[in-house]
Amino acid sequence: MSNEDITLTAGDAEVVVQPGNGGRIGGLRIGGVELLRQGERFGCFPMVPWCGRIRDGVFRDGGTVHQMPLNSPPHAIHGTARDGAWRVARKAADEAVITYDLVEPWPFTGRVTQAVALAPDALTLTMSVETYASSFPAQIGWHPWFHRNLGGQDVRVAFEPAWQEERGDDHLPTGNRVEPRPGPWDDCFGMPGGVDVTLTWPEQLELKVTSPEEWVVVYDEQEAAVCVEPQTGPPNGLNTLPRLVTPLEPLEATTTWSWRRL
Repeated sequence: MSNEDITLTAGDAEVVVQPGNGGRIGGLRIGGVELLRQGERFGCFPMVPWCGRIRDGVFRDGGTVHQMPLNSPPHAIHGTARDGAWRVARKAADEAVITYDLVEPWPFTGRVTQAVALAPDALTLTMSVETYASSFPAQIGWHPWFHRNLGGQDVRVAFEPAWQEERGDDHLPTGNRVEPRPGPWDDCFGMPGGVDVTLTWPEQLELKVTSPEEWVVVYDEQEAAVCVEPQTGPPNGLNTLPRLVTPLEPLEATTTWSWRRL
């Protein structure tokens, strides 16, 4: 099937899936109002097979050292799948499933599957990484760019993390956990009960980002947009907290955005 954009609809919600542009969600309109920053680098892209930065682009798998391209010097950032074209496995009026086969520069063979399911009041994204060859460390996450302003007051971000990963000068966690600090943020937080972040555009819309995963990066240092990124591990996690993909056990994650009008 072609990798042309796919438009899903449910009630007054509309989602654009872009298989040909890194498998990203290119838009989310609710009642005609676009929630995601527009542009080929924005929307909401999948972070896979890693999330955030890898220190110096280097990760170790056992005794083997792997070097990833430094696409955010001096680090490698946000995986490789957002740079490739995905295939459409199936699509319906309110659901699409797309796949991406991991290729160089990623050194392992695997397939990523992302399911996008739209309801009138929620969007659910589910992703898995599987292999039938060698096991390898991986991460899954999503990087949405929500508009800071929808034509009224700026968005308010509310969440209650158990801790904040202390951020070093290189933007990577130092390994220390600290009390959550006030923003602005480009920081990773721990939420052991699952990610639960509420975005409120006063008198317009409330949107909750939830996930069973316990890690979330919040980035609000940009004037145009705010990012709330659920993920399966912290930045540099391929080195500090690897999750293995094996032939018997894929890595899976899901996130739901649910909304209501105010």
